[in-house]
Amino acid sequence: MLAAQRRDLLLERLSTHGRIVAKDVADELGISEDSVRRDLRELAAAGLCQRVYGGALPISPAVADYTTRQRVAIAGKTVVAGLAASLVRPGSAVILDGGTTARAVVAALPLTLEATVITHSPTIAAALTEHRGIEIFLIGGRVFRHSMVASGAAAVEAAQAVSADLFLLGVTGVHAEAGLTTGDADEAAMKRALSRRAAETYVLGSAEKLGTASRFSVLPLHDVAGILTDAPDDDRTVRELRGAGVQVTTPS
Repeated sequence: MLAAQRRDLLLERLSTHGRIVAKDVADELGISEDSVRRDLRELAAAGLCQRVYGGALPISPAVADYTTRQRVAIAGKTVVAGLAASLVRPGSAVILDGGTTARAVVAALPLTLEATVITHSPTIAAALTEHRGIEIFLIGGRVFRHSMVASGAAAVEAAQAVSADLFLLGVTGVHAEAGLTTGDADEAAMKRALSRRAAETYVLGSAEKLGTASRFSVLPLHDVAGILTDAPDDDRTVRELRGAGVQVTTPS
């Protein structure tokens, strides 16, 4: 089998099974694991998969730039935002992550809501100004432009001064094996710091992120209270997550 044909096969396996185990593919094709790993390196360099120990997982479309992501899965993000907004109680304190799904959450919050929203995203803080009853607390630091959020040591330190009832967490990948992931190490550290400051953490997991992975781990699945998604109940990743004991909230 030619290298191009092998790579096509690997991409088909990713789409069908949601993962590739290099040893299994090597045994099936009668080739060395080194050949499979070389193919996976080339696919990863082309942005077509995320390499992990022993193989590869589908890469998340949420690694695109902020402007591009504003045009991706708009309807799904709106559904997830509605589920998230229903968790925000009057008088509560909420930490709201950055990103395009979090921006949809702002739009889903009632204009009459009275609450405190803590965020490390200047774009989220600006969007919240239309909600007159919401007190906005903005955490500062180095701005990571991919998600328009503050991150780095200064932001993590500032996060220690806040406390909240709820954290609405954005990630780029939700996978039953890889857990919750994102594409930047500093951003992942900031998300962990914010999660530790909230009584409960819920993941904003729109369908295009399910079954995918990015390079850096954010949290294990069992460290969050649940995942909010627009994916249907029969979605493969939804079934895998529930089978592992993770609470997944869908529109149905």
